[in-house]
Amino acid sequence: MTVSRFLLRVRPIRPAPSRRNGHRMTSGPMPAELPELLRQHLQAAVDEMEREIRDQVPEYAGDEGGEYAKRVERTVADTVAFFVDSVDHPNADARQLTELYMRLGEEEARQGRSLGALQNAMRVSSQVACRRFIKDAYRLGWSRETLSRLTDSLFMLLARVADAAAQGYARQQGQLATERERRRERLRDLLVAEPPPAPETIAELAVAARWEPPKSIALVALPAGAPAGARILPPGVLADWDAPVPFLVVPDPEGPGQERLWPVLRRLGTAAIGPTVPLGQGAVSLRWARHALTLAERGMLPRDAPVRCVDHIASLAALAADELIGATAEAVLGPLLELAPARRRPLAETLLTYLECGDNAVIAAERLHIHEQTVRYRLRRIAELTGGRFTELDGRLDVMLMLSWLVRTGRADRAG
Repeated sequence: MTVSRFLLRVRPIRPAPSRRNGHRMTSGPMPAELPELLRQHLQAAVDEMEREIRDQVPEYAGDEGGEYAKRVERTVADTVAFFVDSVDHPNADARQLTELYMRLGEEEARQGRSLGALQNAMRVSSQVACRRFIKDAYRLGWSRETLSRLTDSLFMLLARVADAAAQGYARQQGQLATERERRRERLRDLLVAEPPPAPETIAELAVAARWEPPKSIALVALPAGAPAGARILPPGVLADWDAPVPFLVVPDPEGPGQERLWPVLRRLGTAAIGPTVPLGQGAVSLRWARHALTLAERGMLPRDAPVRCVDHIASLAALAADELIGATAEAVLGPLLELAPARRRPLAETLLTYLECGDNAVIAAERLHIHEQTVRYRLRRIAELTGGRFTELDGRLDVMLMLSWLVRTGRADRAG
C-alpha cells in the first residue's frame, strides 16, 4: 500500500482533545510489545526524517539552514521520542514539547520568515512515520485497528505541536510589531528634534525601525481630529496623530510614488506641506508647515487643497514678520493706508499682482479677472498718490512684502 492511498483511508487531522497538561493516545490499550518495538527503531526513524527534511525542505537543505535547521531536527527527534513514550504512557505531559514548538514559531517570526518551512518539515516527518508504520504493520501482522489508532494519535500530536508553533509565531509577530512601532515613534520624534541629532544616531534608529533613510523629508501639518478611516498612509510615512498639531514625516516628497499621498491629505482636511529639507532639519520643515496651517485656517492662505509652503514664500515671510511689518507699514505704504478701505484694497491688490507678474499689466489683468485698462488706470492712480515711488527697483521687495501683509491679513479692508 502506498503512503498516499494509506493517507486517504485514515481520518483527517483534528485538534487534540482539550486537556490541561498532556497528550492522550486514543482510548484503549495498545499491544504490550508495541512501545519497545518502536523504541528499537527510534533512531533509524529520526535519521530518515532528518534526511527527508534536508532533501524536501529547501530552507533546511545542506548547511544553508545553519544552527536553526539543526534545532528543528533536534525538535523532530524529541517529538518522535515523546510519541513513542506516550504509547505506554497515555497521560504523558506534552507541555515541554509544545514549548519547544512555540519557541520555533517565535524564531521563524523573528527571522521574518513564514511558518511554511517548519510546517513542511512536520509534514515530511509525518509521511516518514506513516510509511514506517505501514511497513511494520504488514511485517508484524498488526491489526487494522492498531495501525489506525497509532496513526490517528500521531496526527493528533502533530496538530497540537503545530498549533503551539502557530501561537508562538503570532505572539512574536505581535511583539515585533509593537516594538517596531515604538522604534518608528522614537525615530519620528528624533527627526523633528532641536538641536538636530547626529546623522549616525538617525541611521542607527532607522535600521532598528526598518525605515529606509531618504535623502530629504518634508513635514506635513494636519488639523486635529482627522477621521480614523482616512489615516491609511504609505508605509514609509511616519505619523504623530496625538500631537496638539498632528504631523506626518514624508520621505523623499518629490520622489516617485508620492503622488499617492496627496489624495490622502485631502481626505484628512486642511493640510500644510512644509519645505523639503535634509534629513536632519525636520524641525524647520515642521515649524513652517504649522505656520502655514494656522494661516490657512484663518483664511489667509487657500484651503481648497493642501497648502505647499514653497508656493507661498512671500506670504509666509510677510506674515511671519507681522509685528515688524505692521510697525513699519505706514512709512512705506502711507499714502495707500490713508485711503478708505473700499478704495485701498483694489489698489493694493492690483499693485501687488502687477509686481508679482513682472510689471506685466496684461498678465496681472488676467489673474485679477479685470480689464487691462483697469489695471493701468489703478497704476496711474497709485503713481499719483505716491509720486511714482513704487515703480523704482530699489526697495521693491520691501513693497511686495508690505502689500502681501496688507492684503493677506485683511488690513486692506479695515478702516483707519
